[in-house]
Amino acid sequence: MDLRDRVRGIVESRAFQNVIITLILVNAAVLGLETVGWVRDTHAVLLRAANYLFLSVFVVEIMTRLWVHGRGFFRDPWSVFDLVVVAVAMIPPQGPFTVLRVMRVLRLLWLLSAIPSLRRVVAGVLRALPGMASIGVLLLMLMYGAGVMATMLFQDVDEEHFGTLGDSLFTLFQIMTADSWSGVARPIMEQQPLAWIFFVGFILLSTFMVLNWFIAVAVDAFETVALSDEDDEAHASRQSILREVRSLRDDNAAIRADIAELHAALRQQRGS
Repeated sequence: MDLRDRVRGIVESRAFQNVIITLILVNAAVLGLETVGWVRDTHAVLLRAANYLFLSVFVVEIMTRLWVHGRGFFRDPWSVFDLVVVAVAMIPPQGPFTVLRVMRVLRLLWLLSAIPSLRRVVAGVLRALPGMASIGVLLLMLMYGAGVMATMLFQDVDEEHFGTLGDSLFTLFQIMTADSWSGVARPIMEQQPLAWIFFVGFILLSTFMVLNWFIAVAVDAFETVALSDEDDEAHASRQSILREVRSLRDDNAAIRADIAELHAALRQQRGS
């Protein structure tokens, strides 16, 4: 085993990953302390030194991964994400780049690539986005139709909440989130007793049905990701078994060759 293989074994080990995760969490705590005025003023030098130390460790870690994986490093989206975060963190927060100072908090996102369970959650969310986008379009259609209806029905009764289409859409969004919706509905119901039909129907459609659709799409995506991970693990297990079988076959072939040579030597001795 050459040096690169030994370093790859260290970098990909669970112990090394736990050390990196611990450093990420401590670094996040240091970044939080920088937001506390008296801590920042009293320990500015210490906090700056800690940030440089953490950044140095992360740079060494990412460069080591680049060296051991070579071009394969860029085939992994999570590795590319780590590289971008490190590159942003290395930009000096001075002059026109001062706004990038706040981007250092992105270092906390390294946990997404360092913890497999978080990677699966992100993969599930990304897989669910197309389905969620379709449900979002349905929700927009529902909101627009209900907004037009509410403006026509309640414009004269409650001009503050339903005076224009924009006011109606904002009010319906408030109702959809169950934010004091009864305070909007009850004054209108005092003048239009049947208005509850509209409000209850809108809440049932927008809040309960649409929310359950979002949950169903997310659960389906997470199940798909879980099955994919199981398939990957099964494939890796099969590959490991095949490697073992090939190794045993090669060993068997070598033993048979040795036996054949021994038989040939014995026959030669008998012949002589």
